[in-house]
Amino acid sequence: MELDLILRWLHVIGACVLLGTGAGIAFFMLMAHRSRQPAIIAHTAGVVVFADLVFTTSAVVVQPVTGAVLAWRLGWDWSEGWLLSSLMLYVLVGLFWLPVVWIQIRLRGLARQADQAQTPLPAEYFRLFAIWFTCGIPAFVAVLVILWLMLARPDLALGF
Repeated sequence: MELDLILRWLHVIGACVLLGTGAGIAFFMLMAHRSRQPAIIAHTAGVVVFADLVFTTSAVVVQPVTGAVLAWRLGWDWSEGWLLSSLMLYVLVGLFWLPVVWIQIRLRGLARQADQAQTPLPAEYFRLFAIWFTCGIPAFVAVLVILWLMLARPDLALGF
């Protein structure tokens, strides 16, 4: 029983890290972007890339591992609708997250170049930021839905 409690705790911590890091990254990137100052954006994007590498990546690994072990230990049926929906949404979040990480690295590079050259941010920066922001909305909503599904475990029939 103690192992189950530890697994649940790790799973909840992982979910908190995913949600918290995602919200924090979005907030700080948006605030830096609003400044339109390449030095601020470059610094903030550097911190964001590091945070994604350390925190988000760790949680991305911990979540499916702890979730799979919990499902197995608690005897949950992998065909339950809430569990399948959570897994599908998790994959969807990952499909948004991977390009977002690349975009953050690119935004950081563009801001650094503009800062070093003492020039305004290039049009590519604004185009990529719009994509980054747009990708973040469904990914963040999907994480919220996953958390709700994990807590409520509703009886969902997916019809597969």
